[in-house]
Amino acid sequence: MDMMNIKINGADYSVPAGITVLEAAKYAGIDIPTLCYLKDINEIGACRLCLVEVKGARGLVTSCVYPINEGMEIFTNTEKVRRARKTNIELVLSAHKKKCLSCIRSTNCELQKLARDYGADEDYFKSDDDREYPIDVSSPSIIRDNNKCILCRRCVAACNKLQGIGAIGTLNRGYDTEIGSQFGLPLAETSCINCGQCIVACPVGALYEKDDTQKIMEAINDPSKHVAICCAPSVRATIGECFGMAPGTDAEGKMVAALKKLGFDGVYDMNFTADLTIMEEATEFLGRVKNGGPLPLITSCSPGWVKFCEHYFPEMTENLSTCKSPQQMFGAVYKTYFAEKMGIDPKDIVFVSAIPCTAKKFEVTRDGQDVDGMPGVDIAVTTRELGRMIDAAGIEFTALADEKFDTPIDIGSGAGAIFGATGGVMEAALRTAAEVIEGKPLEKLDFEEVRGTDGIKFATYKLGDIELNVAVASGTANAAKLLKGVQDGTYNVQFIEIMACPGGCVNGGGQPTQPASVRNSVDLKKVRAEVLYTADRNLDLRKSHENSIIKQIYDEFLGEPNSHKAHELLHTHYVKRGL
Repeated sequence: MDMMNIKINGADYSVPAGITVLEAAKYAGIDIPTLCYLKDINEIGACRLCLVEVKGARGLVTSCVYPINEGMEIFTNTEKVRRARKTNIELVLSAHKKKCLSCIRSTNCELQKLARDYGADEDYFKSDDDREYPIDVSSPSIIRDNNKCILCRRCVAACNKLQGIGAIGTLNRGYDTEIGSQFGLPLAETSCINCGQCIVACPVGALYEKDDTQKIMEAINDPSKHVAICCAPSVRATIGECFGMAPGTDAEGKMVAALKKLGFDGVYDMNFTADLTIMEEATEFLGRVKNGGPLPLITSCSPGWVKFCEHYFPEMTENLSTCKSPQQMFGAVYKTYFAEKMGIDPKDIVFVSAIPCTAKKFEVTRDGQDVDGMPGVDIAVTTRELGRMIDAAGIEFTALADEKFDTPIDIGSGAGAIFGATGGVMEAALRTAAEVIEGKPLEKLDFEEVRGTDGIKFATYKLGDIELNVAVASGTANAAKLLKGVQDGTYNVQFIEIMACPGGCVNGGGQPTQPASVRNSVDLKKVRAEVLYTADRNLDLRKSHENSIIKQIYDEFLGEPNSHKAHELLHTHYVKRGL
């Protein structure tokens, strides 16, 4: 690696050639403030908060786009720099709706922190502009409030570069510039897939999920209702971040304890229905291989991906697995099999899922998700909403003693646990499909080729007489590349896993928001996923088809995977939406 010698604040450093001043400062352990910058996603120098002095330059330079050169002398904290940053923060504040106390991002707002750090006066620049933007609440998942937008364009970059969708973008020019959707349409009338990557990219409160926590508390306080909740695998890997714990902390026990204190009648592990999904999906795949069904089979656990497919690749909806997601399967079996076991009228059940995904709010509204005319899942709440509920109840999360999920639905395999990481669904399915095909236990359970955070991964496995080519993609921009390659014959694969969010559910649109300073320096996808792989390694039960509760449900209720009853309860259909 070629290196360059530079000075930062009078100290000598040797840093890699070809990087920017901002990146060089990070090598030196110096934090330069940013608002618009997201590494590899949005590097446009728009907010001008990363200004620094460079010896010989005519004026202050934007460090996020200014390249280093040999012998450069950089000053990051002079009075001139600090004055300029403060002025730019005050300019941003002049066009920002400053209802901080009631804002969903209060105390977790990047603009708020910068204003405090630099002593900015929120009213220094008076504005006669009294325009009021309508708040877009049309989406079942996402709320857009342009009154708080600071035009950093991070949401636009996430939607375009990460997801390849472009449901939102910049409209108009100059002072009239705003962020909006195509043709000024409400978000619900666009090709938005509800993934929420725009929310986790936003530094302020201009984008957030629809909050359903009040509905849950009303149900809990209604003595006639039985309120149960199931928790997706990746939520335990991230919920601690809502309470100051480091990314990559497994907080399962404290999460369960907090939910019980909130008053839920049952607190359950969604790993259980991740196993059920594998039983249905692996059987469906083997059936298509043997009977000539549409291949490649593509997983259907991610509702954001499913909606993307319906909009952008409607001709490939025939390739989607008909399996409902683990969330929807849980609601279905809870309001039928378990309701009968517990002697509860399904009409009195309010079933909640705690999930890392804003698109799950959309999923509960889809046709084909009902159970006997009732919603399978009544309410889906994100990890962030769960954190706010716990806070509002005065529960000191970090001080809680660990508790366990409720029986009898507390058994989930390691295969179910890894669902939350990209490649996890594929690996879980392979563990079951391989043993069914070969008729004997696997010597090695880890299919490491499909692991990791690469956007697209390929692998080939010999299973009995079948040579199986598989692919895994995360982020819908990568999904589009993969599917185009399948369509033009570039890729010959029989089984595909796709997750809408880059890195999978651990990086979902409903996960805790981290400031850019963290997102630019920590691989959140990797450290969060490691929680799930560690859980898998530490479990004795690591294969979905060996889950005793799953076996019991088939023996007593469903009959066998892909049976007529299983199809009625656990499978769904899709819509060719187009654009």
